[in-house]
Amino acid sequence: MHLQRSAETRLAFQLGAGALVLIAAAWVFGLIAQQVASGAPLTRLDAALASWLHRHAVPPWTTLMLAITHLHSTVAVSCYAAVAAIWLARQRRWRAFVTVVVTVAGGLTLNVLMKLAFQRPRPRFDDPLLTLDTYSFPSGHVAGSTLFYGLLLAWVCRRTRSLGWRLAALALAATALLLVGLSRMYLGVHYLSDVGAAFAEGVAWLALCLTALHAFWRDRTPPHSAGGIGR
Repeated sequence: MHLQRSAETRLAFQLGAGALVLIAAAWVFGLIAQQVASGAPLTRLDAALASWLHRHAVPPWTTLMLAITHLHSTVAVSCYAAVAAIWLARQRRWRAFVTVVVTVAGGLTLNVLMKLAFQRPRPRFDDPLLTLDTYSFPSGHVAGSTLFYGLLLAWVCRRTRSLGWRLAALALAATALLLVGLSRMYLGVHYLSDVGAAFAEGVAWLALCLTALHAFWRDRTPPHSAGGIGR
């Protein structure tokens, strides 16, 4: 009985934490989206920062930013997720397989729908470093990378109780996401608000998927069995 109550308390805490993250991230996304849609001061900051980055672009940094951005495109992230999903299927780890597919495929689909809903044009320059014809808000590269690195971070946190390893994984994920966001702004294909909204969107979708799937499988798992992202 004590173990059952302990498990129920832990589940309630996990669901509550997931719900709070989801609500907070969705609120941030909504706030940024409202600013973009209304042409608020944030959009002026977007334009000023985009112009400053473009003026200070130099070839060595451009090469590095192009490499980072290509390694984190939506196609690249989809390929990474597909490889992981195939490996998980071969290991018959069906819960982790479903988690990867639903999180990444669903999140990237949501991002496309958001782009179509807002239809924000990309930054324009007379001598662009990179040109794209798709919409700008929110960034697909940042959203996809947030989902991918978020899943890796969740996997590390589930596999180890070491605070050091968890903080190291968090630091690496945060650094990678900062570089991806910077690469998109440096190359002149996204504004700061595109990057911030995409991160919030990715965190919200990740929290929704992990929380909902964990609750779904928890109700269908015997007390002695483990579940979740690591299975």
